[in-house]
Amino acid sequence: MNKRKLGNSGLEVAPWALGGNVFGWTADEATSFRLLDAFVDAGLNLIDTADVYSKWIPGHAGGESETVIGHWLKKSGKRGKVLIATKLGVEMGPGETGLSRAYMMRAVERSLTRLQTDSIDLYQSHRDDDKTPMEETLAAFGELIKAGKVRAIGASNFKADRLAEALRVSKEKGLPRYESLQPWYNLYDRAEFEGPLAELCKRENIGVIPYFALASGFLSGKYRTAKDLEGKPRGYRVKDMMNERGFRILRALDTVAAEAKATPAQVSLAWLMGRVTAPIASATSLSQFNELLGATKLTLTAAQVKLLDDASAIDAAAAAAQTRTPPPSSR
Repeated sequence: MNKRKLGNSGLEVAPWALGGNVFGWTADEATSFRLLDAFVDAGLNLIDTADVYSKWIPGHAGGESETVIGHWLKKSGKRGKVLIATKLGVEMGPGETGLSRAYMMRAVERSLTRLQTDSIDLYQSHRDDDKTPMEETLAAFGELIKAGKVRAIGASNFKADRLAEALRVSKEKGLPRYESLQPWYNLYDRAEFEGPLAELCKRENIGVIPYFALASGFLSGKYRTAKDLEGKPRGYRVKDMMNERGFRILRALDTVAAEAKATPAQVSLAWLMGRVTAPIASATSLSQFNELLGATKLTLTAAQVKLLDDASAIDAAAAAAQTRTPPPSSR
């Protein structure tokens, strides 16, 4: 599996990152272990999670995903074959939130314990914290890197101006810089990332590992009617994509999939792989995993890319529709 450089971090990642938000939620531990084993066996290496996964589920406290990954690391002995990316900053409990130095020092120890590892390969600010000085956060990351507890740092859900500010502070103060960005980006949701944010990442050589790569499953083509959403854990997220533009995108995906002898999900991921470092997508079964794996072997033609680009082009109405906020339940 060909690897790609993640910013200037020195880390090299395969073109698909496995989303760990489902571990301990819609994938139980046994299923998660099978998925993780298959992931490594396929030559893939970046596993993305967060301390807050899956706190949104009644009876969960957060940390479930990291705990499952930690159990797998201990049982499998495959720590050296994977890069573990986790995040902090979303509220875990009263007073347990944000990017202050004091909280970061507590949060990292909890994640390391759950993950059963001595270091986190990519430690990410889950979201911006405008109440904490940028210098304090980056200096704390520097302490963690110096202590060997973190190898590289990344940002998630940062706007262009705030990411640019963080990069400026890093440069001026001699502090670690964010080497990756985890934005909300896929064939349907293009407005949040394309433009100033994408241009900044390209200019500064920031790795891009977008989440919701399949738009909560919409881009797999499995949701085409209201009935398809019934009883689905993520169905409510898909509802507002069932519009003229959404169905135009699905038609284009169907066309390209037929030409490429692939599935819409594979085509959607391949489109992203051609634009970013490594899209994040999760699977809850081996059959889903194997389908998504096929995207790493799929090369789209220029004509196919253009068809997808044109079908998903963002007009003013589409851009306005994307003012919605990603659900807190997983990001």
